[in-house]
Amino acid sequence: MQVETIETPAERRRQKVRELILTAAERVFANEGADGLSIRRLAQNIDYSPAAIYKYFGSKNELMFELKEAFFGKILENVHRMADTSRPYAERARDCVSTYVRVAIEKPHHYAAAFTGPMREDGPSEDQAGFEDTNKGLAFAVLRIMVEEGIDDGHLRGDLDASLAAKSIWASMHGLAMMLGHAPTFPALTTSSSTVSPDAFIDIHADLIVRGLEASR
Repeated sequence: MQVETIETPAERRRQKVRELILTAAERVFANEGADGLSIRRLAQNIDYSPAAIYKYFGSKNELMFELKEAFFGKILENVHRMADTSRPYAERARDCVSTYVRVAIEKPHHYAAAFTGPMREDGPSEDQAGFEDTNKGLAFAVLRIMVEEGIDDGHLRGDLDASLAAKSIWASMHGLAMMLGHAPTFPALTTSSSTVSPDAFIDIHADLIVRGLEASR
């Protein structure tokens, strides 16, 4: 039998203030990246003292980790939604790739900063076991599982290593997200009759990635 937990007024106030701090930090983080965010500046932004903020977050690194988790939580939610449908495999695979990029470029500075610094202050680095418990790690797991599904069902080449293939796909998505987010003229880098919009280029990229992994028919 589950026991229902009831939040006290104090707990609700604490959560409300915590969300206020995170919202303000996310705004700075998204526009200016990690370098533009400091506890002192954040305190001025929401008219709190630095000491008050430290009651909710022990350090800038702890606050950064929460922001990164929130951002990758959004990516995880969207990619998982694309993967978990009954549509044909190739459609779902393309949508996973394109959705990741589209969500990432909504806030390019936030996305770029989500790959900087340690996971936690004095905590594990992202090449250790702690990565699997983060939203970033869970998002990668969705991608790896989708590759495994494609291999098992014969959609993708049978000689692929699922984990390495998933890492390669992630690298390609990350590269395109960074190009679109931080190179304003991309993909129109040269004068060409084949120039397309960034949105159309995302779909082209997703299609090329999936086609490159498909089994011969």
